[in-house]
Amino acid sequence: MIHGWMIAESVLQALYTGVVVGAVYGLMCVGLALIFSVMRVVNFAQGEFLMLGMYGSLIVFSQLGIGALLGPYLGPFVANIIAAVVIYLIGCLIYQVLLGRVTGLRAVGAEGEGHYAQLTLTLGLSLVLQNGGMMVFGATPQTLRTPLSAKAFEISGFWDEATIFLNQARLVAFGIALVVITLVGAFIHYTRQGKMLRAAADNPEAATYMGIHVNRAHRMAFGAGAAVTAVAGGLIATFYPFQPYVGIEFVIIMYAGVVLGGMGSVVGAFWGGMTIGLVQQMATFVLPTQLQNAAIFIVFLLIILLRPQGLFGRNVERA
Repeated sequence: MIHGWMIAESVLQALYTGVVVGAVYGLMCVGLALIFSVMRVVNFAQGEFLMLGMYGSLIVFSQLGIGALLGPYLGPFVANIIAAVVIYLIGCLIYQVLLGRVTGLRAVGAEGEGHYAQLTLTLGLSLVLQNGGMMVFGATPQTLRTPLSAKAFEISGFWDEATIFLNQARLVAFGIALVVITLVGAFIHYTRQGKMLRAAADNPEAATYMGIHVNRAHRMAFGAGAAVTAVAGGLIATFYPFQPYVGIEFVIIMYAGVVLGGMGSVVGAFWGGMTIGLVQQMATFVLPTQLQNAAIFIVFLLIILLRPQGLFGRNVERA
């Protein structure tokens, strides 16, 4: 016999998991939205920046001594931030060497405004990073487990015998995701560099006449987008095993979240990722685990049919 408290327990547990996982999904969607909203580039290699964030956090934690210095509780999360800084620099370098040649003002007048070259280049970059990761890291799944991964806060007594468990590693990941998205939003809307990014997104030619270096803004956006997604990757690594092809599992979620939130809306991308996390977890009540992604796209199609511009998008919004 199924009691009411059992149903309440299952629903609340799924809601908790959906919210904390959705926040991390939202963070990785924000990284992709930063690149698209400023540069108008569909980056097929975004999943590989997530993968680099995972491996970068693992390397900084285990091989560069951060784990020994800060311990197993704080170490993985500090390693995550350090790895994200390195990936920001890598993203800037990739833009300078490759993408800068087919984006921005250089793409004006090119066939398809440079989009054909951008798609081919980012797809090739994705394949290079995947196979390079396989050669360097191997195919064995890795994890960045902390003692928090095996600990949970227990909350009971609010509905007969119902009890929910709040995994501590996921709670910390949730908190870091909220802090990072808040900092990204403040950076975009209240700093001089953020205003420069928005100007370059709205009208690159007009921004150039106003003295804004568009290529520099695009380089910053690409590096920042890679770094934010890398932070999400490091957080996911604390509760999810990964290997060099893990980006493929998440890149579709990223694009779905960006479209759900509204193309060009950075904050909307976060809420799009949050929506996906909630749908994914709540779908387990009616569908087997293997069909969780099917539920995501059913909801995705319904929302796009009712609101083509996305949940928080506007036709003129870019950042």
